[in-house]
Amino acid sequence: MNSQLYILAFTAASLGFVHTVLGPDHYLPFVALSKARKWSNFKTIWITIVCGIGHIGGSVVLGAIGIAFGLAISKLNYFDSIRGNIAGWLLITFGLVYALWGLRQVTKNRIHSHAHFHAHGFWHKHDHDHSTEHVHPHFEDETSAKKSYKSLTPWLLFLIFIFGPCEVLIPMLMYLAYQHDTVGIVLFTSIFGIVTIATMTVVVLLMKYGISFLKFGKFEKYSHALAGTTLFLCGVAIQFLGL
Repeated sequence: MNSQLYILAFTAASLGFVHTVLGPDHYLPFVALSKARKWSNFKTIWITIVCGIGHIGGSVVLGAIGIAFGLAISKLNYFDSIRGNIAGWLLITFGLVYALWGLRQVTKNRIHSHAHFHAHGFWHKHDHDHSTEHVHPHFEDETSAKKSYKSLTPWLLFLIFIFGPCEVLIPMLMYLAYQHDTVGIVLFTSIFGIVTIATMTVVVLLMKYGISFLKFGKFEKYSHALAGTTLFLCGVAIQFLGL
């Protein structure tokens, strides 16, 4: 490997690391949902990696289309900005809906009393919630929908990350294509992608480990609402702050 390739490899690794760390949407959604949904470390890792692949893959496909059709970087950047807008609004919508759903779970599971009247004028009351201890048959459809939504969450994240642009990747791919540097394209894409996904995974696990020491107490029941709020704020950061 000559000196130019060493420089290219270092540049790819540096850009992959910096752009990931400076973008909270690369890790905060996974940390928040992992906490709220009580994902294992293994599940958190594979969801992060799959979403990272979608994140890198979307930009690689767009860059490949630009190279194949000889499009100017300005046109690709325009399409990339559209992708960014879609990702931002998807994250805002998903976060808002999830936060509202989380608040509904808190309200639904609030402890309340029921009075029961029996023969001879005898009556009694008992306290319960609808989370685990008092299940009725008419909640079967709701439970099924809840499980479906739970299994759908990782794929919604994956869809959002496909639209999430890598601002530094496409210009570099186009530059290397204009230089007819096929080796450089493969090297840069590979290192950039590996470092980006590795950084996402490490940061998510470190934050998840740190959060495990925090005691949320009575606020634990708001974990879904807080996760949704986190997603919403990440979408706002993308859409309006350019992060």
